[in-house]
Amino acid sequence: MSLEDVFDKLRQRAHQPLTEVHIVNGLHPDLPFSYYTDLLRGLKAIRPGMHLKCFTAVEIAFFADIYGMTDEGVLRELMAAGLDSLPGGGAEIFAERVRRKICHDKADADRYLAIHRIAHGLGLRSNVTMLYGHIETMAERVDHMLRARALQDDTGGFQAFIPLAFHPDNNQMRKLPAPTASDTLRVHAVARLMLDNIPHIKAFWIATGVEVAQLALWYGADDLDGTVQEERIYHMAGSRTPETLSTADIRRLIREAGREPIERDTLYRIVA
Repeated sequence: MSLEDVFDKLRQRAHQPLTEVHIVNGLHPDLPFSYYTDLLRGLKAIRPGMHLKCFTAVEIAFFADIYGMTDEGVLRELMAAGLDSLPGGGAEIFAERVRRKICHDKADADRYLAIHRIAHGLGLRSNVTMLYGHIETMAERVDHMLRARALQDDTGGFQAFIPLAFHPDNNQMRKLPAPTASDTLRVHAVARLMLDNIPHIKAFWIATGVEVAQLALWYGADDLDGTVQEERIYHMAGSRTPETLSTADIRRLIREAGREPIERDTLYRIVA
């Protein structure tokens, strides 16, 4: 999208009480770095109080490599332009065996973790994800969680762990079955037990389905994220979940699960 296309999306929502813009891009080989810094500055100019959670560690690594910068240099320039925190995407599974087969062209696990370490050192908070339910083993899931846990012990910068269910449609692993609800609930439960140093476990209803995410609130998850207005990654992969839930929808789902809904902002501060 052009910068004006992006800015128009925010301007069209001027009447809405938005709190966050979450941006994840593809790895575009031809855009100048100024596209990204101008993007952040422009969004902040339109809504100065908006939290900008933008660019996975995979994107930060790509920016550094293609523009001849260091990972820290990229983060510092983006922060100066308005970056407030990092999303957790791109982690997939940290095991090298798996990464060679499913995402060999992405930053490796060591670099992903190193970028989050740098970000935490600069004062940015971030999330960490795990894509499960494809070719990984149970041992590789455990290894993934242990590596996230080890970094958290060092930095304390992860806010949430987000299990992401693999969707087999419209990709080269389409012959694989999707993870079951039982598997999804076990992943959330084990994550809560293993990652006791990461404050929040997120049930991402776009990936799990609304009903399973609701049930995950009894299997270790404490965050039913989020209202969402426009999501493409999972829906391009065949997800049949809604593209948005209202705050009323989410409150109802939480209450019907026997939990008490509390609205929070990106940094997990309670919204009055």
